[in-house]
Amino acid sequence: MQANLNHKRRAGIVGTAVAAALVAAASPRRILARTQDQQYTYDQATVDSTGAFLVGQLERLDQTLNEPLVEFTWSRDIDLRTDVSAADEIASFTNSTFASPGGITAGGLNWISNEGNAISGPSVDIGKTGQPMRLWGSEVKYTVPELVKSQKLGMPIDAQKVEAMNLKRNMDIDQIVYIGDPTMSFTGLINSASAVGSVSNVANGAAGTPQWTTKTADEILKDVNDTLTAAWAASGWKAMPNRLLLPPAQYGYIASAKVSSAGNMSILTYVLENNISSRSGTKLEILPLKWLIGAGAGGTQGQLGTVDRMVAYSKDKKYVQYPMTELQRTPLEYRSLFQITTYWSRLGQVEFRYGVTLAYRDGI
Repeated sequence: MQANLNHKRRAGIVGTAVAAALVAAASPRRILARTQDQQYTYDQATVDSTGAFLVGQLERLDQTLNEPLVEFTWSRDIDLRTDVSAADEIASFTNSTFASPGGITAGGLNWISNEGNAISGPSVDIGKTGQPMRLWGSEVKYTVPELVKSQKLGMPIDAQKVEAMNLKRNMDIDQIVYIGDPTMSFTGLINSASAVGSVSNVANGAAGTPQWTTKTADEILKDVNDTLTAAWAASGWKAMPNRLLLPPAQYGYIASAKVSSAGNMSILTYVLENNISSRSGTKLEILPLKWLIGAGAGGTQGQLGTVDRMVAYSKDKKYVQYPMTELQRTPLEYRSLFQITTYWSRLGQVEFRYGVTLAYRDGI
């Protein structure tokens, strides 16, 4: 009898569960994806194309646009050649070579006699160097709904995309000016074969190593002066360098390290005051440059802890400059829901009018 009673109880429980399931299926389902008190859900949903975020009632969103951290310094370290136009496919320049034999002897002075009728004179040879002006372009496009939504949010997508395009352009020019483009087989300011005044750093310090962190202020000054002298000598003692570029780590070290325990001045100040350029009346600027990290022979570009490079040169349009045109754009084009415009310009290659005015030093 007890077994029959337990069986009936179980049947009743099952029947009740089935009935409850049937009632739930017939009644409207409760949606848990949102609440009924006007509170937004915190599901991190984002419309990436417009920057629309789901923000809670107790959340304060700072709408300041924090752009990517990118540094470019090309406009600081080189002068622009501005006579080129968008129609130019080649930017060229000339170098003249002069020769003049002597009078009595070919390699001597131009002495002449009172009765002489064969008088030597100068000859001129003009050589032309031409480098391509390549087209650079970027298409900026967005849909009308994206534009409307972004304007509603106070973060217009059209302005943001133009900013992104300008940032990419400056990054490209930065690379072209400093290291060129290996895929196009041309170099830049810090890796040019024209720098005939290059010298390799040697273990000339008391510690027996070439790195500046192991050298005294006088040993670092000697490295700087040797590099400046190499560029000066290669130019026939004509162009005294007025710009010295250093890797950031080495620049930071000499800016903070003191000349002596007295702590009266940094090594950077000591070098600025006592280098041969400043002593000769040419103001020398010493600046940091990220592209010099690992740029030395045997190093890996951009990798810390490898062979770094120091560059000495004359920042003057007469010696080195960079040709490029202003950025232009096509008229705004409407294509279905898209608004499209293309920004373009012509970018050249660094012109080493006198490449012998550069000098590199590796291993600092």
